[in-house]
Amino acid sequence: MEPPAETLADEVVTLRRWQPRQLEALAAVAGDSVAHLGAWMSWATHGYGRREAADFLEHTTRNWAEGKTYDFAILVEEEIVGGTGMIVHPDRIEIGYWLGRHHTGRGFVTRAARLLADEAFRLGAPEIEIRHDENNVASGAVPARLGFTMVGAEATEPPLAPACAGVTRIWRLKRP
Repeated sequence: MEPPAETLADEVVTLRRWQPRQLEALAAVAGDSVAHLGAWMSWATHGYGRREAADFLEHTTRNWAEGKTYDFAILVEEEIVGGTGMIVHPDRIEIGYWLGRHHTGRGFVTRAARLLADEAFRLGAPEIEIRHDENNVASGAVPARLGFTMVGAEATEPPLAPACAGVTRIWRLKRP
């Protein structure tokens, strides 16, 4: 599969491939949202600062070059409000996302997921998948709004973030 475009946008959100120059902004928005994010995401459970942001940016650059994952900053009016990305599997693309605590409830993730799904289908993916912990109702509302079908659930592999039930819901959307 060819890599996605490095910038995707609609009239509200822009997704831009993460760049090293975004280190401070990433550390600030994720660090300011540790309690909010750490409840659901093990990578934020023990804090998030400059070192974690640098490690992520290095990791995502390598994975992009290898075609494993494609990670983007979510921007609204050029402000980083969160992150999203595509994980490449042999038979599908998985979409993940997070938002800083001050930016939830405004449809930004739904717009980002729609942009990524459209791009994944353009690149030839036969299906898109979104996974979330069953307790994370807000995260589960995204695939429901976008027409995904919940196809099952499975036990979550540890480590678990504190608010997680340990059951991952799996949603899929087939190529139109």
